[in-house]
Amino acid sequence: MKILVVEDHLPLLQTIVDILSEEFDVESASTGEDGYYLAAQNIFDAIVLDVMLPEMDGFEIIQMIRKEGVKTPVLFLTARDSLEDRVMGLNYGGDDYLVKPFQAPELIARVRALLRRSGSLTTDLTIKYRGIELGGREKEILINGNPVRLTLKQYELLEYIIQNQGSILTREQIYDRVWGFDSDTTIAIVEVFMHHLRKKLEPFGYHTDIKTVRGVGYILKEK
Repeated sequence: MKILVVEDHLPLLQTIVDILSEEFDVESASTGEDGYYLAAQNIFDAIVLDVMLPEMDGFEIIQMIRKEGVKTPVLFLTARDSLEDRVMGLNYGGDDYLVKPFQAPELIARVRALLRRSGSLTTDLTIKYRGIELGGREKEILINGNPVRLTLKQYELLEYIIQNQGSILTREQIYDRVWGFDSDTTIAIVEVFMHHLRKKLEPFGYHTDIKTVRGVGYILKEK
């Protein structure tokens, strides 16, 4: 699971990243513009978004990404606790609202709840597609009840396309999600790993569920 944290107070930003990194893959931004750029890539499972940010605030960011079709669940994290602010954030497309100061267990619980409601995370920290089951923390894979060994990147690739089953994922989205913006590989690596993943799924008949959308990317859906 990949979480984006946007917070301009650097010590608090690092604290949030440390808390969430125990369970999730976390990227961060400390300005509104950087936060908007990352959020608009539509490669995250949830966003923890401060309201008071330099350059553009959290309310502006969520309005912009919602207009662009980004449906990533958003948890507003802010010191502004008035009813008007909470209602405004939810009306703009936010999914939850946590007021500073907060306790680490509540932050993690609220992020988990967002992921469960969006379908990215089940109550037992697994995600499923037909006969495929992925175990979140342990990164275990069962296919039709049989344990299967994947590399870490193969696992993350399979996890991402299962989370977005039925939706077209561009090669750029897959690359940014699985390898990251700072990777020293090229986008061609996506095609290579998709080929190897299909080979791993072939004995179980699921390889044909990963379909190539010519010139765009890939989509996972049943035959």
